[in-house]
Amino acid sequence: MTDRIPLAIPNIGQGEAKNLQRCVKTNFVSSVGEFVNQLEDRIATLSGTGEGVAMGAGTLALHMALHSYGIGKGDLVILPSFTFIASANAVMHSGARPWLFDVTEESWTIDPAQVRHELKKNTFRENGVLKYNKTGERVAAIMPVYTLGTPAYMNALNSIARDYGIPIIADAAAAIGVTYKNQAIGQAADLTCYSFNGNKTITCGGGGMVVGKEKSRLERIKHISTTARISKDYDHDEVGYNYRMTNLQAAVGCAQLDRLNNFLHIKTKIRKAYDAAFQDIQGISKFPYPDDRTSTCWFSGIVVDKTHPTPSEICERLNDYNIEARVFWKPVHLQKPYSKAPVADQSYTENIYKRIVTLPCSTSLVKPDLTRVITAVREILGAT
Repeated sequence: MTDRIPLAIPNIGQGEAKNLQRCVKTNFVSSVGEFVNQLEDRIATLSGTGEGVAMGAGTLALHMALHSYGIGKGDLVILPSFTFIASANAVMHSGARPWLFDVTEESWTIDPAQVRHELKKNTFRENGVLKYNKTGERVAAIMPVYTLGTPAYMNALNSIARDYGIPIIADAAAAIGVTYKNQAIGQAADLTCYSFNGNKTITCGGGGMVVGKEKSRLERIKHISTTARISKDYDHDEVGYNYRMTNLQAAVGCAQLDRLNNFLHIKTKIRKAYDAAFQDIQGISKFPYPDDRTSTCWFSGIVVDKTHPTPSEICERLNDYNIEARVFWKPVHLQKPYSKAPVADQSYTENIYKRIVTLPCSTSLVKPDLTRVITAVREILGAT
């Protein structure tokens, strides 16, 4: 049998091994070490911001970003329903609740026109505080998700944020190294959060980071996420969190950053290869890629209409070819823990999520295997 082609796996090489060996030799394997500092500095610079704080996971980064704005019980955070559930979980971890919105066909990111409409229709101000009509909860922040590593409509969202006096905390989990209207994405939000999970554009094996332009806020996040310790004598000034990234994780991340441009190039080539390979098949469309921003093309694949097998059926049949493929995110408003969250109309989200197939897109994917995937998909779709 031919080797199995995985969906998305890390691309680990000699640079990562060298950095890890240095950690072992110096005995800096925990949350203190040169690689943590280096990773924070390099990603902050890449993001166009002055500061960055490394975390143990992307969800933790989102939680700390929310915490830094005092967001908690009695608050709502505006969020697209079309996202991985971790985005909503971070909101709930803070004590707040998500207010769920639809996405646009052109980007699969939150629809700013709907956000503005719903804020105008369903909020009021009381003593200067923006509140949700139905429950009286404070509307505390907007959390756009950069779906597939593609930034949201940040100019429009920033206009809304200014008009309503609320911050933007971007879930840029897989969007490391991209730009929005020719600017690094850290400039487009008050805080931007990354994930370095194993299937992300670059990985630390796990981990995340918060970046932002406001030094005092990032210092606050650093303090709270490292147990709020103020001296070597185990003196702590408030309840803190132990969310620190280890030097081992950062060592892998620094080596991955050295290869980021190459990874982005490969991801883009894979996306273009799939787009070209299936463009002649009626009822098949491609993943969106707006032309005013760049994307990591984190995942690639196809969108199928009802004339073709369902995404689940396609994935099952690809498994017979020893190829891993998957359906995409089930929207948050359809998940049991969020069944009572406030939700705007989800017409596009409820249509699109049922039609997506993600195909192998690891940066180690070689051309013969890419050809094998394309051939198998075409056979399944009856387009040989």
